[in-house]
Amino acid sequence: MSGNPIIYKPYEWERLRIASQFNAKLMDHLRPFVKPGVTTDEINEVVHEYTVSHGHVPATLGYMGYPKSCCISINEVVCHGIPDETVLKEGDIVNVDITSIVGGWYGDQSETFLVGEVSEDARKLVQVTFDSLFLAINTIRPSSSVVEIGEAIYGYATGLGYGVVRQYQGHGIGREFHTDPGIPHYPTSASERDILLPGMCFTIEPMLNAGTWKTVEDRSDGWTVRTKDNKLSAQFEHTILMTEDGPEILTLTKEGPQPGHQF
Repeated sequence: MSGNPIIYKPYEWERLRIASQFNAKLMDHLRPFVKPGVTTDEINEVVHEYTVSHGHVPATLGYMGYPKSCCISINEVVCHGIPDETVLKEGDIVNVDITSIVGGWYGDQSETFLVGEVSEDARKLVQVTFDSLFLAINTIRPSSSVVEIGEAIYGYATGLGYGVVRQYQGHGIGREFHTDPGIPHYPTSASERDILLPGMCFTIEPMLNAGTWKTVEDRSDGWTVRTKDNKLSAQFEHTILMTEDGPEILTLTKEGPQPGHQF
């Protein structure tokens, strides 16, 4: 984090929009490749080639030593899954998390895909995670406290029996990948003090687990995070710009699930 939250000037908002809209186009571009029989490395190659061919930079590649151009997290993997030779199979749920640097500005989002026909339990987890993101977005307004995001997600998800991951959170974004404020997806006393003002840009990215909220990091690679009980996990993420009129979702895709979508 870089210290105090950054409030971007109105003339900078278009830079945020351009980076985020490219990222959304990238998500739509990779969408057809998330299917049974495809390896996560192949999806990573699609992300890398599309980004570089447009003159932009995949933000995760080399970030704190991370070796790939996106994160792909399957089933019980909560986040930061490293693409490899793993083959997607019918019934998997898989989160693809992509971040692009466009002219020095960052766009960031993730989406959980259903691979073929999935179990009803998996489908419901994905639905509730998706709904919790938009519930939080629809809750906030200029001068909202960050804690309102956590209250909305936590209250909704735990009421349906899901665990809300606490170790990882949303974040400010713009000229840097991660800045203040942190955006926890459960209520904290610290987030009560953080106020969302017009010009602030940040991500909301709830991670919900079918069982416990607790997670374990894989010590063998230092990145992959799994649920402690090996039950399923899902995540959705958007980059949000707070304007005088309320939150603007910068990373909406044209072909992906829209607010109110039913999986």
